[in-house]
Amino acid sequence: MLNFKRMKMAKTIYNQWFMILMALALVSCSDDFVELEPPYRLTSENFFEDEEDFQNALIGSYDILQSTYVNVILGEIASDNTHAGGESATDVVGWQQVDRMAHTPDNNNLDDIWDFNFAGVYRASYILENADKIDFEGKEQIIAEARFLRAYFNFELVKWFGAIPIKPEGKFELGEETSLPRTSIDLVYQYIENDLSLAIPNMSSQALEIGRASKASAQALLGKVHLYQDEFNLAAPLFDAVIGSQQFHLYGTEGDEEYEDLFEFEAENSAESVFEIQYSGQAQGASFDCLQCSEGNVMVGFSGVRGYNGPVFESGFGFNLPTEETYNAFDLDDLRRDVSILNIEAWAADTGATFTIGNQDPTTGHTGYYNRKYIPRQNDNLGDANLTQPNNYRAIRYADVLLMAAEALNRGGINDQLALDYVNEVRERAGLDDVNLSGGQLTEEIYTQRRLELVGEGHRFFDLVRTGRAANVIDGFTPNKNEVFPVPLEEIQFSQGNWEQNANY
Repeated sequence: MLNFKRMKMAKTIYNQWFMILMALALVSCSDDFVELEPPYRLTSENFFEDEEDFQNALIGSYDILQSTYVNVILGEIASDNTHAGGESATDVVGWQQVDRMAHTPDNNNLDDIWDFNFAGVYRASYILENADKIDFEGKEQIIAEARFLRAYFNFELVKWFGAIPIKPEGKFELGEETSLPRTSIDLVYQYIENDLSLAIPNMSSQALEIGRASKASAQALLGKVHLYQDEFNLAAPLFDAVIGSQQFHLYGTEGDEEYEDLFEFEAENSAESVFEIQYSGQAQGASFDCLQCSEGNVMVGFSGVRGYNGPVFESGFGFNLPTEETYNAFDLDDLRRDVSILNIEAWAADTGATFTIGNQDPTTGHTGYYNRKYIPRQNDNLGDANLTQPNNYRAIRYADVLLMAAEALNRGGINDQLALDYVNEVRERAGLDDVNLSGGQLTEEIYTQRRLELVGEGHRFFDLVRTGRAANVIDGFTPNKNEVFPVPLEEIQFSQGNWEQNANY
């Protein structure tokens, strides 16, 4: 069994090895990296020799999940939910561009999404490529989790960039970017589905340790993959399996749980978490020269209130600011509003807290609201507090599963009554009365509840795109262009003409 308590030491060893391998083999590399001489001779020939090597490799694959904070914050900024914020309208230029739908292929922040997620694909693929080297008890579980992780990273990539290069038989090698084509979106989805379908039978019904994926994690992700393709008849049974497992419930509906604690530290890895990305407050690796090296949730520090001095929260950089329209989308008696969004003026009046205002551009700047789900709480984190916030990211919540199930049942014409039951379950937890809707009206209610329930969690932009509503909702959105983001310019250059840019970029 993997021992996540020794994760720090294992990750240090494994990541040192990967610094060399990634420099030599990732699609994104430079001549300077290629010329580096490795300080020791670890290769795939002598690494995967015992069970511990596979365990460490899996830990390394989970580790890169921490870098996907950028997917979440930029997924919100790209939508109608939030403004980029920051110190000024030029602070983190790539985020400001995405907020205006003015991004180009020369956008370093979009390049981060490409690089970090392909690093995850690479790490998981390396395990799978070496799966047959030795046998040991528990290997099938490790291989299944590696397939889940590769599917997770590839799903993020296809959401953001559409067609991506796929190498089914293993990891990418240096130079293959000039010969391997970008795989069509349909085939990428088939590849993801295959990984998850192979993983599910061999995954434990309960996560073996906190932070690891379970069978339900893979079923929920596969259901989501089908939902994104409008394959409702395939999605619904997978969500039904997660719901029917009776492992999960909406936090705050059982025992002494309080809903307002859902995004506090005490509710991390709760019965609402189908899959959760782990972060810690340790200072190891955290620096502005290597944001992805931090063990903390960098998104949280960047989303904090600028110049904050007061109770409960810590200061931050003031990015990812919910708009007034988003705040007002909630009913006054909806419990989710004040759990999801911090009205800083009201909070300051109640508590005496003080703060400063940065970006005052009316289209991308200060709104008076902050993403309360993921802003810094006072804690004992070490090092630079802006980089080491320990808030976990709830990547797949049970509420999300209920609403995805409702959507599949409703839009697929399968069972409106059951879909309505799931919607009302989410509404009831929010303190709202039940509704009695069907057909298209129920569809619109599902869309509304997805926005209100999941605001601040990085899903909104992609929900709008996959349901064909983005052009009518997002300012500056250009149809037949902004459904996906541009492949980073350097990747196009590395391919030496092998890859075409996404349309209209």
